[in-house]
Amino acid sequence: MDFNLTSEQQMFQDSVRAFAERELKPGAHQRAHSHEYPYDAARKLAGQGLLGITIPEEKGGQGGSLFDAVLAIEQIALACPRSADVIQAGNFGAVRVLAEFASEAQLEQHLSGILSGEKIMSVCMTEPGAGSAATELTTTATPDGDGYRINGSKIFTTHGMHAHLFLVYVRFGPGLDGIGSVLVKRNAEGMRFGQGSEFMSGEEWTTFFFDNVYIPKENILLGPGGFKKQISAFNVERLGNTSRALALGEYAFRVARDYAIDRKQFGRPLCEFQGLQWKFADMRMQLDAARLLLYRASVNADRGLPSASETAIAKAYCNQAASTPPMNRSRSWAAWDIRRSRSSNIASGGHAAG
Repeated sequence: MDFNLTSEQQMFQDSVRAFAERELKPGAHQRAHSHEYPYDAARKLAGQGLLGITIPEEKGGQGGSLFDAVLAIEQIALACPRSADVIQAGNFGAVRVLAEFASEAQLEQHLSGILSGEKIMSVCMTEPGAGSAATELTTTATPDGDGYRINGSKIFTTHGMHAHLFLVYVRFGPGLDGIGSVLVKRNAEGMRFGQGSEFMSGEEWTTFFFDNVYIPKENILLGPGGFKKQISAFNVERLGNTSRALALGEYAFRVARDYAIDRKQFGRPLCEFQGLQWKFADMRMQLDAARLLLYRASVNADRGLPSASETAIAKAYCNQAASTPPMNRSRSWAAWDIRRSRSSNIASGGHAAG
């Protein structure tokens, strides 16, 4: 068993790292504290072929693997955490559901704009009474002529204030088999936005209200019985958050290490004190173990074995490992920016999220 990257994977990782350092690291702080969606980063990522890595070439993507996307997200997150949000959304979650299950007409209408970085797609799944228990959702799709009427509400819709297209989970009928999804365009008649809010990271979310919103039958993505297919695509989405968590921990480790090398007390660098060496050793072990768990889950998912347990274990452990370096660092000296980055990771789907 070879734990090293192949030469092609190493070249890809190096090229993404160089691109991120050159194009995304400048302005990273401003993006992190802006209320606007970073379209500049989205266009740069699209130009580099980093949106749609996991989507087949015949559908406009790059035809790469989940592992390729994991490698890319980690390198982008090390340089610009806000841009990592963009690349995650361009490879996992709603865009994968769209690419995998949409009709030719739906793909032609929506996918190219998302992969070019010009448009955003958001998921409306969570409801006030249906969070982790997604099967308890109550938003309904009721037949009306040649289409459907959507009624209900959604909450914690990430990118909701900026998205152009929404993947809305709805109930066509009772039980698990009654759940499916529809596509709703922004500003559809009867669709109302709640007041925008922010996670601890500064990334925005909002609530949505659907009051008799009409959609044609062509806007059905997955009809009754489609829930399991949709969730299977979101199982691998955990890998995107996991890559960002790992990058956060690695970044914090490097900042702390460099500080310990430069900072002197009692006539010698902090890194020469054995107590701190123990902390650094523990952090390094946790981060290396986290990376192996993430790589195992992503490689096995590429082999057609998207294990829910492997992805969940990787996500939980990487988020826990990512918490260790910033917390150790903040106990020793000021670390506001790193704590904010940790908040960003938790808000974007940390280990407590589904």
